[in-house]
Amino acid sequence: MADGTGRGGRWARAAMAAVAVAAVLAVTVGGHPASAAAPGWDGQGVVGYGDAVNAGGVGGMRMTAPAQALAATPDGKGYWVATAVGEVFPFGDAASFGSLAGVALRAPIVGMAATPNGKGYWLVAMDGGIFAFGDAHFFGSTGGTRLNEPIVGMASTPDGAGYWLVALDGGVFTFGDARFFGSTGAMKLHSPIAGMAPTADGKGYWLVASDGGVFTFGDATFFGSAVNMNIGTWVVGLAPTPDGGGYWMAAATGGVLTFGDAAFFGPTPNNPPFSPVAAIAATPTGKGYWLLYPDEAAVTFSDPTNLVTETANDARVVGIAASQLGPDLQAAQGNYCNPYGPCEEWCALFASWVWEGAGVDIPRYPFTGSIYNWGAARGLALGPGDRPEAGDVVLYGTGPQSAFTSVHVGVVAQVWPDGAVTTIEGDSGPEPTGHYAVTINGPFLPAFSQQYNDTPVYAFVRP
Repeated sequence: MADGTGRGGRWARAAMAAVAVAAVLAVTVGGHPASAAAPGWDGQGVVGYGDAVNAGGVGGMRMTAPAQALAATPDGKGYWVATAVGEVFPFGDAASFGSLAGVALRAPIVGMAATPNGKGYWLVAMDGGIFAFGDAHFFGSTGGTRLNEPIVGMASTPDGAGYWLVALDGGVFTFGDARFFGSTGAMKLHSPIAGMAPTADGKGYWLVASDGGVFTFGDATFFGSAVNMNIGTWVVGLAPTPDGGGYWMAAATGGVLTFGDAAFFGPTPNNPPFSPVAAIAATPTGKGYWLLYPDEAAVTFSDPTNLVTETANDARVVGIAASQLGPDLQAAQGNYCNPYGPCEEWCALFASWVWEGAGVDIPRYPFTGSIYNWGAARGLALGPGDRPEAGDVVLYGTGPQSAFTSVHVGVVAQVWPDGAVTTIEGDSGPEPTGHYAVTINGPFLPAFSQQYNDTPVYAFVRP
């Protein structure tokens, strides 16, 4: 058997007919075709639908970490994009009030919220650390608190005098004038929480899970969920309509689902762009929304600790992996056809091809467990609780014994001091079958990979 995407996860979902891609320039890495420095998806990185203005985006830009968060200005004529290392890029009438560029962070940035007048914004890190810019005030954080599960997002109160944070398990934390209306922290969830959104009066909020489940608290009204809709992917966020009479959900494939009085402006869930989506933000009129496509920016994956701990070879491994971001242009030639080996499931072929291109003497393995065995025989295998380095590979599953227990592999691209990692993975989603792309995954904490990726991390291997 090949790499065995097995039971599925963020890299493997239901069937897709075809992927339309733009032409990609080619260079040679290790004697095999590689995409040019620009990503394989052709787009501006932020796309407006309905009356959402297209004011520019991160597409074609060079950033040091993947784009993670999106927030709109109050008049809907601009927006900000924030990356995992806290870089902030303004577009349209969004003004720059500062960023964390060059600051060594303990944990990656996972969310952003603008102040009501658009003259400031907050960034929130995975550990709940809060960073305020412009007229955004600091009201507290969970940065020094031991959390049961990591923070995945935040929302501001209507007057900007407080904010909520939400964790992967749906635990809700309130600061300033943000009131607590309940949480899913004590519930056993089928899927982890992906985000939250407040009601217009700040007297309630919605939580949305990655399976499209919706949980309402306070005066937030339930208008339906995607749990039984068989969307073939996962949900990344929810945005309410201005009157609170409905909401939109963004799927990882780029499709948008509507509930209540939320109008549909595209793209259709049945024929989405299949370029990974990270966030959704609605216009103030309720007649449009933006989607953030992070893989459309060129990412250099610099050391987020600013300690420059990576070796030259680490940087070469990550650079080769990043050069491949985009759809598999050979997929149309047959099921699982790819540039890295035979027509078969190819995440392991991709990872060993990347190492080979960086000068590592490793065979082109088709099975993820073989990479583990290669590393174990050389004393290069690390346990799931060990700290990886950029250039290592991460192995998913419960062990290397068979294709049913070692299911997927990716290349570690960035590591934060708290242990969070960002990876680059072949034969990866969000394309529903997971056979058509090299994508960015994370950042996520390996200890929570079961919740985040639908399967645990069982090892790392060093080249």
